[in-house]
Amino acid sequence: MKSILRFVKVIAIGACLVATVRAQGPTPAAAPVPPRPPQAPLAPAYQPPPAGAMLPFDFELAQQDALDAQRRAREDMARAQENVVRAQAAIARGRAGYAGEAEGEERAANIYRQGTRALDDRQYENAVGDFSRAADMKYSRADGALYWKAYALNKLGRRDEALATLAEIPKQYPQSRWLGDAKALEVEVRAEQGQGVSPESQTDEDLKLYAINSLINTDPDRTIPLLSKLLNDSKASPRLKDRALFVLAQTSAPKAREIVAQYAKGGTNPDLQLRAIEYVGTFNTKEGRDLLAEVYSSTNDPAVKRAVLRSYVTARDIDHLAAVAKGETDASLRREAIRDLAQMRRENSVSALASLYPSEQDKSNKLEIIRLLHNQNAVPQIIEIARNEKDPELKMEAVRQLSNMKSKEATDFMIDILSK
Repeated sequence: MKSILRFVKVIAIGACLVATVRAQGPTPAAAPVPPRPPQAPLAPAYQPPPAGAMLPFDFELAQQDALDAQRRAREDMARAQENVVRAQAAIARGRAGYAGEAEGEERAANIYRQGTRALDDRQYENAVGDFSRAADMKYSRADGALYWKAYALNKLGRRDEALATLAEIPKQYPQSRWLGDAKALEVEVRAEQGQGVSPESQTDEDLKLYAINSLINTDPDRTIPLLSKLLNDSKASPRLKDRALFVLAQTSAPKAREIVAQYAKGGTNPDLQLRAIEYVGTFNTKEGRDLLAEVYSSTNDPAVKRAVLRSYVTARDIDHLAAVAKGETDASLRREAIRDLAQMRRENSVSALASLYPSEQDKSNKLEIIRLLHNQNAVPQIIEIARNEKDPELKMEAVRQLSNMKSKEATDFMIDILSK
């Protein structure tokens, strides 16, 4: 503890010296020292100097003292840094389990997205492989991976395998929101058993995409119900459904906005919910922001909550982001909201970040706030943290960030540390 506090002063000394050198400019060359005059022979016995006389200054001894002081400061700094590394390692070990889970979830999510792109490109064999891997990883959307795997198998004409895959959804995930879509797809697959792959169905989808793009601008009243029907069609590909939802989101018609809002609140297709949440963020209306807040508070699904946070950023909704950063019980979601606030780069985002610091209980989130405030050059707010923080490691981090900031306020604070 003492080493850490001593390191804070060492940082302050360094920062003050740097500031002093910058202010003074280049150091003038020293004047040449004249040679010493010849010394008189020493008296055989010590004679005390007369009162008021000055003793000669020993430059070599002073230089050695300065070098010793620098060496001790370096040793103190090294010990303090070692303590910080140990503390950071302890925090990292304590959260290693969570980090591993988050990494696995992200890997599975990437594989899932890869499978979706394969479906869009009609590379159904690749899609089957990708969705199989995502399902085997017990990804939070593994039930959706099974659905799309069955969809791709059906496209390949492998109906029995598609039906077997669909049967796994209610067996493994009896509360899945994919059950309705899975049942509808099962009916389609059974109706097509014994039939080969139809090339006409591929061309038909392309025609529908062209029709969607053209009709929405010329006859929206007739097109909106058709798009709504398409979203519920088990035969429609992810690309077609996504395009239908996108077109509805770009339309200002109240009925179209109502359909998008329904999907954002949650329906039978979780993938479309995430996409609808993304589109609601583009509405840029109070109703849209309030809808996102309603969705966030009504779900326990981390993927849905993260989608809402991203839409808050799109909507430039600082108030709701700050509310999540302060009130969310999940530390990882609070951290994401904190980072999203920093992306805003507005004056009120700095005050929002600073206001979160006192009530934040997670140490890693506190460190994140200090670093984000540094990125926004929020010198007064970091000084306030450094002045009031009781935790030595957090205090040291605040001082360290201040030592890297070219600010008179920061330099004055360093001098204030040294004067105590």
